[in-house]
Amino acid sequence: MLIGAAIMIYFVTGNKGKFEEARGILGDVEQRNVGYTEIQADTLEEVATFGMREVLEKLDGPVMIEDAGLFIDRLRGFPGVYSAYVFDTIGNEGILRLMDGVKDRKAVFRSVLGYAEPGMEPILFRGELEGKITTEPRGSGGFGYDPIFEVGGKTIAEMDLAEKNRISHRGASIRALKSWLSSR
Repeated sequence: MLIGAAIMIYFVTGNKGKFEEARGILGDVEQRNVGYTEIQADTLEEVATFGMREVLEKLDGPVMIEDAGLFIDRLRGFPGVYSAYVFDTIGNEGILRLMDGVKDRKAVFRSVLGYAEPGMEPILFRGELEGKITTEPRGSGGFGYDPIFEVGGKTIAEMDLAEKNRISHRGASIRALKSWLSSR
């Protein structure tokens, strides 16, 4: 995204889906897959703040990173901050097995987006999306838990990118950043 006098924001992620979502809201951001340590922490905020400090040492310019998690009520917030690891380990089918026979399927997606420029402390932006876990995967869009997370009768994987960005947790945190940047 070009800000003021042509400043480019680098979105540090290896996840093409996240990058496409950010580009759909911010416009001309640049993906950088420089990697950073994702610490094991109790909150998404801790993970994002730690990652921001490391990324600021690697790149010269405005940077953003985003960490998200799926928090399932009946599983006491699991997988939460461990969502990426759990997805890589047991996937959607594993989550559905854990939820087998569970009536209360409420869940929330949470996003924390960190933003900083050289010489400034990271600023965090948050977004949430409430929904429920389905009993089977549906849809072919999106990525990760999108096929098993339902909002208003549709899974995220059954939505196109524009619809997903309007309602998603990540969309909310990215729009909050965009609003903050516009107000400067």
